[in-house]
Amino acid sequence: MAVSAVQQPARGETRSHEKYERLIAAAKALPRLAVAVAHPCDAPSLGAALEAADLGLIEPILVGPKKKIEAAAAALGSDLSGTRIVDAPHSHGAAEQAVALVREGKAEALMKGSLHTDELMGAVVKRDAGLRTARRVSHCFVFDVPGYDNVLIITDAAINIAPTLEEKADIVQNAIELGRALRIDPVRGAILSAMETVNAKLPSTSEAAALCKMADRGQITGGILDGPLALDNAIDLGAARIKNIDSPVAGQARVLVVPDLEAGNMLAKSLTFLAKADAAGIVLGARVPIILTSRADSTTTRLASCALASLVAEAGRSELALRLP
Repeated sequence: MAVSAVQQPARGETRSHEKYERLIAAAKALPRLAVAVAHPCDAPSLGAALEAADLGLIEPILVGPKKKIEAAAAALGSDLSGTRIVDAPHSHGAAEQAVALVREGKAEALMKGSLHTDELMGAVVKRDAGLRTARRVSHCFVFDVPGYDNVLIITDAAINIAPTLEEKADIVQNAIELGRALRIDPVRGAILSAMETVNAKLPSTSEAAALCKMADRGQITGGILDGPLALDNAIDLGAARIKNIDSPVAGQARVLVVPDLEAGNMLAKSLTFLAKADAAGIVLGARVPIILTSRADSTTTRLASCALASLVAEAGRSELALRLP
Protein backbone atom coordinates (compact mmCIF):
# COMPACT_ATOMS: atom_id res chain seq x y z
CA MET A 1 0.00 0.00 0.00
CA ALA A 2 1.28 3.47 -0.90
CA VAL A 3 2.44 5.64 1.97
CA SER A 4 -0.26 8.20 2.74
CA ALA A 5 0.45 11.83 1.96
CA VAL A 6 -1.41 12.56 5.18
CA GLN A 7 -0.02 9.75 7.32
CA GLN A 8 -0.88 10.43 10.93
CA PRO A 9 1.71 11.60 13.47
CA ALA A 10 1.59 10.64 17.12
CA ARG A 11 -1.42 11.86 19.10
CA GLY A 12 -0.96 15.41 20.35
CA GLU A 13 1.79 16.45 17.94
CA THR A 14 1.40 20.17 17.31
CA ARG A 15 4.34 21.23 15.15
CA SER A 16 3.21 24.17 13.03
CA HIS A 17 2.40 23.30 9.39
CA GLU A 18 3.58 19.72 9.90
CA LYS A 19 0.65 18.25 7.98
CA TYR A 20 1.06 20.74 5.13
CA GLU A 21 4.74 19.95 4.94
CA ARG A 22 3.87 16.30 4.27
CA LEU A 23 1.47 17.34 1.50
CA ILE A 24 4.14 19.52 -0.10
CA ALA A 25 6.73 16.73 0.15
CA ALA A 26 4.34 14.29 -1.55
CA ALA A 27 3.67 16.76 -4.37
CA LYS A 28 7.39 17.48 -4.87
CA ALA A 29 7.85 13.82 -5.77
CA LEU A 30 5.49 14.26 -8.75
CA PRO A 31 6.17 15.90 -12.14
CA ARG A 32 5.85 19.69 -12.15
CA LEU A 33 2.29 20.78 -12.75
CA ALA A 34 1.73 23.25 -15.59
CA VAL A 35 -0.38 26.00 -14.01
CA ALA A 36 -1.97 29.03 -15.68
CA VAL A 37 -1.78 31.79 -13.06
CA ALA A 38 -4.49 34.38 -13.72
CA HIS A 39 -3.50 38.00 -13.09
CA PRO A 40 -0.54 37.59 -10.67
CA CYS A 41 -0.07 41.34 -10.41
CA ASP A 42 0.81 41.78 -6.74
CA ALA A 43 3.64 40.50 -4.61
CA PRO A 44 1.71 37.81 -2.64
CA SER A 45 0.14 36.09 -5.64
CA LEU A 46 3.21 36.29 -7.86
CA GLY A 47 5.54 35.37 -5.02
CA ALA A 48 3.53 32.24 -4.19
CA ALA A 49 3.60 31.06 -7.82
CA LEU A 50 7.33 31.67 -8.10
CA GLU A 51 8.10 29.98 -4.78
CA ALA A 52 6.01 26.97 -5.80
CA ALA A 53 8.05 26.87 -9.00
CA ASP A 54 11.32 27.11 -7.04
CA LEU A 55 10.21 24.13 -4.92
CA GLY A 56 9.52 22.10 -8.06
CA LEU A 57 5.76 21.93 -7.50
CA ILE A 58 4.54 23.83 -10.57
CA GLU A 59 5.59 25.25 -13.92
CA PRO A 60 3.77 28.59 -13.91
CA ILE A 61 2.42 30.40 -16.96
CA LEU A 62 1.80 33.99 -15.86
CA VAL A 63 -1.28 35.46 -17.54
CA GLY A 64 -2.04 39.17 -17.21
CA PRO A 65 -0.78 42.68 -18.02
CA LYS A 66 2.91 42.11 -18.65
CA LYS A 67 4.05 45.45 -17.23
CA LYS A 68 2.15 44.91 -13.99
CA ILE A 69 3.55 41.39 -13.62
CA GLU A 70 7.07 42.68 -14.21
CA ALA A 71 6.51 45.47 -11.68
CA ALA A 72 5.37 42.93 -9.08
CA ALA A 73 8.47 40.85 -9.82
CA ALA A 74 10.69 43.90 -9.43
CA ALA A 75 9.09 44.62 -6.04
CA LEU A 76 9.93 41.07 -5.01
CA GLY A 77 13.43 41.21 -6.47
CA SER A 78 12.56 38.18 -8.61
CA ASP A 79 13.90 37.26 -12.02
CA LEU A 80 11.24 36.22 -14.54
CA SER A 81 13.67 35.04 -17.20
CA GLY A 82 12.65 31.58 -18.28
CA THR A 83 9.08 32.07 -17.03
CA ARG A 84 6.41 32.28 -19.71
CA ILE A 85 4.22 35.40 -19.63
CA VAL A 86 1.00 35.65 -21.63
CA ASP A 87 0.06 39.31 -21.97
CA ALA A 88 -3.59 40.14 -21.22
CA PRO A 89 -5.07 43.63 -21.01
CA HIS A 90 -6.92 43.30 -17.70
CA SER A 91 -8.12 40.82 -15.07
CA HIS A 92 -11.16 39.62 -17.06
CA GLY A 93 -8.95 39.00 -20.08
CA ALA A 94 -6.40 37.20 -17.89
CA ALA A 95 -9.08 34.85 -16.55
CA GLU A 96 -10.32 34.08 -20.06
CA GLN A 97 -6.85 33.49 -21.47
CA ALA A 98 -5.87 31.30 -18.51
CA VAL A 99 -8.95 29.15 -19.13
CA ALA A 100 -8.09 29.03 -22.84
CA LEU A 101 -4.63 27.66 -22.00
CA VAL A 102 -6.29 24.77 -20.19
CA ARG A 103 -8.69 24.12 -23.06
CA GLU A 104 -5.70 24.05 -25.43
CA GLY A 105 -3.94 21.47 -23.25
CA LYS A 106 -1.13 23.84 -22.31
CA ALA A 107 -1.99 23.93 -18.59
CA GLU A 108 -3.24 21.27 -16.17
CA ALA A 109 -4.49 23.62 -13.46
CA LEU A 110 -5.56 27.21 -12.81
CA MET A 111 -4.34 29.48 -10.04
CA LYS A 112 -6.04 32.64 -8.81
CA GLY A 113 -3.83 35.73 -8.75
CA SER A 114 -4.77 39.24 -7.68
CA LEU A 115 -8.26 39.24 -9.18
CA HIS A 116 -11.66 38.63 -7.65
CA THR A 117 -12.77 35.02 -7.32
CA ASP A 118 -15.96 35.84 -9.27
CA GLU A 119 -13.89 36.98 -12.24
CA LEU A 120 -11.94 33.74 -12.41
CA MET A 121 -14.92 31.48 -11.75
CA GLY A 122 -17.02 33.39 -14.27
CA ALA A 123 -14.55 32.38 -16.97
CA VAL A 124 -14.44 28.80 -15.67
CA VAL A 125 -18.22 28.22 -15.79
CA LYS A 126 -18.92 29.79 -19.19
CA ARG A 127 -20.97 27.26 -21.13
CA ASP A 128 -19.07 27.33 -24.41
CA ALA A 129 -15.61 28.61 -23.54
CA GLY A 130 -15.25 27.49 -19.93
CA LEU A 131 -14.19 24.34 -18.12
CA ARG A 132 -17.54 22.88 -17.11
CA THR A 133 -18.09 19.16 -16.64
CA ALA A 134 -21.27 17.26 -15.84
CA ARG A 135 -20.50 17.72 -12.15
CA ARG A 136 -21.19 20.75 -9.96
CA VAL A 137 -18.14 22.88 -9.21
CA SER A 138 -17.39 23.10 -5.49
CA HIS A 139 -14.71 24.33 -3.11
CA CYS A 140 -12.83 22.42 -0.44
CA PHE A 141 -10.79 23.80 2.41
CA VAL A 142 -8.06 21.48 3.64
CA PHE A 143 -7.37 22.52 7.22
CA ASP A 144 -4.20 22.05 9.22
CA VAL A 145 -5.50 22.46 12.77
CA PRO A 146 -2.87 22.73 15.54
CA GLY A 147 -3.20 19.89 18.01
CA TYR A 148 -5.37 17.79 15.67
CA ASP A 149 -3.68 14.79 14.13
CA ASN A 150 -5.11 14.89 10.61
CA VAL A 151 -6.00 17.33 7.90
CA LEU A 152 -9.73 18.09 7.74
CA ILE A 153 -11.55 18.65 4.45
CA ILE A 154 -14.47 21.08 4.79
CA THR A 155 -16.92 21.69 1.96
CA ASP A 156 -18.51 23.89 0.64
CA ALA A 157 -17.72 27.17 2.35
CA ALA A 158 -16.89 29.33 -0.66
CA ILE A 159 -18.95 28.73 -3.82
CA ASN A 160 -22.34 27.06 -3.39
CA ILE A 161 -24.58 29.23 -1.21
CA ALA A 162 -27.57 26.96 -0.60
CA PRO A 163 -26.98 23.76 -2.56
CA THR A 164 -29.81 21.40 -3.47
CA LEU A 165 -29.66 17.70 -2.63
CA GLU A 166 -28.38 16.90 -6.13
CA GLU A 167 -25.73 19.59 -5.86
CA LYS A 168 -24.72 18.31 -2.44
CA ALA A 169 -24.20 14.86 -3.95
CA ASP A 170 -21.65 16.40 -6.34
CA ILE A 171 -20.07 18.39 -3.50
CA VAL A 172 -19.65 15.17 -1.50
CA GLN A 173 -18.26 13.28 -4.49
CA ASN A 174 -15.73 16.03 -5.18
CA ALA A 175 -14.58 15.96 -1.56
CA ILE A 176 -14.26 12.18 -1.51
CA GLU A 177 -12.12 12.28 -4.63
CA LEU A 178 -9.93 14.93 -3.03
CA GLY A 179 -9.50 12.69 0.00
CA ARG A 180 -8.49 9.80 -2.25
CA ALA A 181 -6.04 12.06 -4.09
CA LEU A 182 -4.50 12.86 -0.69
CA ARG A 183 -4.23 9.09 -0.16
CA ILE A 184 -6.59 9.03 2.79
CA ASP A 185 -7.84 5.44 3.07
CA PRO A 186 -10.68 5.06 3.77
CA VAL A 187 -12.25 8.46 3.17
CA ARG A 188 -14.75 8.93 5.99
CA GLY A 189 -17.27 11.71 5.40
CA ALA A 190 -19.66 13.24 7.92
CA ILE A 191 -22.75 15.09 6.72
CA LEU A 192 -23.08 17.76 9.38
CA SER A 193 -26.16 19.18 11.04
CA ALA A 194 -27.06 20.46 14.51
CA MET A 195 -28.01 16.96 15.70
CA GLU A 196 -27.38 13.34 14.90
CA THR A 197 -31.00 12.21 14.45
CA VAL A 198 -33.37 12.89 11.56
CA ASN A 199 -35.82 15.67 12.36
CA ALA A 200 -38.33 16.85 9.77
CA LYS A 201 -38.17 20.36 11.21
CA LEU A 202 -34.46 20.54 10.35
CA PRO A 203 -34.10 19.90 6.60
CA SER A 204 -30.33 19.38 6.77
CA THR A 205 -30.90 16.18 8.77
CA SER A 206 -33.19 14.72 6.11
CA GLU A 207 -30.74 15.67 3.35
CA ALA A 208 -27.92 14.06 5.30
CA ALA A 209 -29.87 10.81 5.55
CA ALA A 210 -30.67 10.95 1.82
CA LEU A 211 -27.02 11.47 0.91
CA CYS A 212 -26.02 8.46 2.97
CA LYS A 213 -28.65 6.34 1.23
CA MET A 214 -27.35 7.62 -2.13
CA ALA A 215 -23.94 6.30 -1.10
CA ASP A 216 -25.52 2.95 -0.18
CA ARG A 217 -27.05 2.77 -3.66
CA GLY A 218 -23.84 3.67 -5.49
CA GLN A 219 -24.87 7.19 -6.48
CA ILE A 220 -21.92 8.49 -4.44
CA THR A 221 -18.81 6.31 -4.48
CA GLY A 222 -15.33 5.95 -3.07
CA GLY A 223 -15.94 6.82 0.56
CA ILE A 224 -17.84 5.93 3.72
CA LEU A 225 -20.59 8.38 4.67
CA ASP A 226 -22.69 8.91 7.76
CA GLY A 227 -25.09 11.60 8.81
CA PRO A 228 -26.64 13.54 10.16
CA LEU A 229 -23.81 14.06 12.64
CA ALA A 230 -23.14 17.03 14.86
CA LEU A 231 -19.62 18.45 14.65
CA ASP A 232 -18.51 17.07 18.01
CA ASN A 233 -19.50 13.48 17.34
CA ALA A 234 -18.16 13.67 13.79
CA ILE A 235 -14.57 14.39 14.86
CA ASP A 236 -14.34 13.22 18.49
CA LEU A 237 -14.64 9.54 19.44
CA GLY A 238 -15.42 10.40 23.04
CA ALA A 239 -18.37 12.56 22.03
CA ALA A 240 -19.64 9.81 19.70
CA ARG A 241 -19.44 7.23 22.48
CA ILE A 242 -21.32 9.46 24.93
CA LYS A 243 -24.16 9.65 22.37
CA ASN A 244 -23.94 5.86 21.78
CA ILE A 245 -23.45 6.38 18.05
CA ASP A 246 -22.43 3.13 16.37
CA SER A 247 -20.82 4.28 13.13
CA PRO A 248 -17.65 3.72 11.07
CA VAL A 249 -17.48 7.50 10.58
CA ALA A 250 -18.41 9.09 13.91
CA GLY A 251 -15.34 10.39 15.72
CA GLN A 252 -13.13 9.64 12.70
CA ALA A 253 -14.44 11.88 9.90
CA ARG A 254 -11.89 13.44 7.59
CA VAL A 255 -14.46 15.13 5.32
CA LEU A 256 -16.98 17.50 6.87
CA VAL A 257 -19.90 18.42 4.61
CA VAL A 258 -21.70 21.52 5.87
CA PRO A 259 -25.41 22.27 5.24
CA ASP A 260 -24.77 25.57 3.41
CA LEU A 261 -22.20 28.27 2.77
CA GLU A 262 -23.09 30.24 5.90
CA ALA A 263 -22.41 27.26 8.16
CA GLY A 264 -19.22 26.45 6.27
CA ASN A 265 -17.98 30.03 6.40
CA MET A 266 -18.54 30.24 10.15
CA LEU A 267 -16.90 26.86 10.79
CA ALA A 268 -13.90 27.75 8.62
CA LYS A 269 -13.39 31.15 10.22
CA SER A 270 -13.81 29.71 13.70
CA LEU A 271 -10.98 27.28 13.02
CA THR A 272 -8.85 30.02 11.47
CA PHE A 273 -9.28 32.69 14.13
CA LEU A 274 -9.92 30.69 17.29
CA ALA A 275 -7.88 27.54 16.67
CA LYS A 276 -5.16 29.31 14.62
CA ALA A 277 -5.65 26.78 11.83
CA ASP A 278 -4.43 27.21 8.26
CA ALA A 279 -6.78 26.66 5.33
CA ALA A 280 -5.48 25.62 1.92
CA GLY A 281 -8.13 25.92 -0.77
CA ILE A 282 -8.98 24.17 -4.01
CA VAL A 283 -11.93 24.11 -6.42
CA LEU A 284 -13.00 20.78 -7.90
CA GLY A 285 -15.55 19.61 -10.43
CA ALA A 286 -14.11 21.53 -13.39
CA ARG A 287 -11.86 19.96 -16.02
CA VAL A 288 -8.81 20.77 -13.92
CA PRO A 289 -8.15 21.68 -10.28
CA ILE A 290 -8.31 25.38 -9.47
CA ILE A 291 -6.00 26.82 -6.81
CA LEU A 292 -8.09 29.37 -4.96
CA THR A 293 -6.13 31.38 -2.44
CA SER A 294 -6.78 34.46 -0.34
CA ARG A 295 -4.61 37.55 -0.13
CA ALA A 296 -4.38 36.89 3.61
CA ASP A 297 -2.97 33.36 3.14
CA SER A 298 0.51 32.61 4.39
CA THR A 299 3.17 31.41 1.98
CA THR A 300 2.94 27.90 3.43
CA THR A 301 -0.81 27.83 2.90
CA ARG A 302 -0.43 28.97 -0.71
CA LEU A 303 2.20 26.29 -1.30
CA ALA A 304 -0.08 23.70 0.28
CA SER A 305 -2.84 24.75 -2.13
CA CYS A 306 -0.45 24.18 -5.04
CA ALA A 307 0.43 20.78 -3.58
CA LEU A 308 -3.27 19.87 -3.43
CA ALA A 309 -3.69 20.71 -7.12
CA SER A 310 -0.66 18.61 -8.01
CA LEU A 311 -1.97 15.59 -6.10
CA VAL A 312 -5.46 15.98 -7.61
CA ALA A 313 -4.02 16.26 -11.13
CA GLU A 314 -1.90 13.16 -10.59
CA ALA A 315 -4.95 11.23 -9.38
CA GLY A 316 -6.79 12.34 -12.52
CA ARG A 317 -3.94 11.15 -14.74
CA SER A 318 -3.87 7.79 -12.96
CA GLU A 319 -7.63 7.35 -13.35
CA LEU A 320 -7.42 8.18 -17.06
CA ALA A 321 -4.59 5.67 -17.51
CA LEU A 322 -6.75 2.94 -15.93
CA ARG A 323 -9.58 3.69 -18.37
CA LEU A 324 -7.39 3.49 -21.47
CA PRO A 325 -7.14 0.08 -23.19
